Amino acid sequence: MADNTTRGTGRRKTAIARVRLTPGEGRVMINEKTPLAYLGRRILEMEVLEPLKLTDSLRRFDVSVKVEGGGVSGQAGAIAHGIASPWSNMTPTAARRSRRPASSRATRARRSARSTA
Repeated sequence: MADNTTRGTGRRKTAIARVRLTPGEGRVMINEKTPLAYLGRRILEMEVLEPLKLTDSLRRFDVSVKVEGGGVSGQAGAIAHGIASPWSNMTPTAARRSRRPASSRATRARRSARSTA
C-alpha cells in the first residue's frame, strides 16, 4: 500500500515547522492543538491556512504540524512555508515551468534570511 503522506519543512527566523499532509477531511493540528488554540490569534490562523485556501485544498488534506522555536508569529510563518513547500513537488510539470508555484508566489513562501543563531 502506497503512503500518501507528503512532508514539508518550513523555517522563519528561528522557528522550524515539520508539516505532514495526508488526504483527509481538512483537519489541521499544530502540536496536538487546533490552530486558533495554539496560535491564539485569528490573523495567524488565517496566515497558516492561506496556502491551502489558494490551492482549493482546505477540505482535501489533513495537516499535522510539529513546530518549535521562535515566537508565535514566526511559527505561523514557518507553518505556512511548510504547507506551501510540498506543492512545488505535487504540481504538474507544465505548471512548474513558472519559477515558483502559485501557492508560493501568493504567500511569498521562501526562507527568511533573518536568524539570530
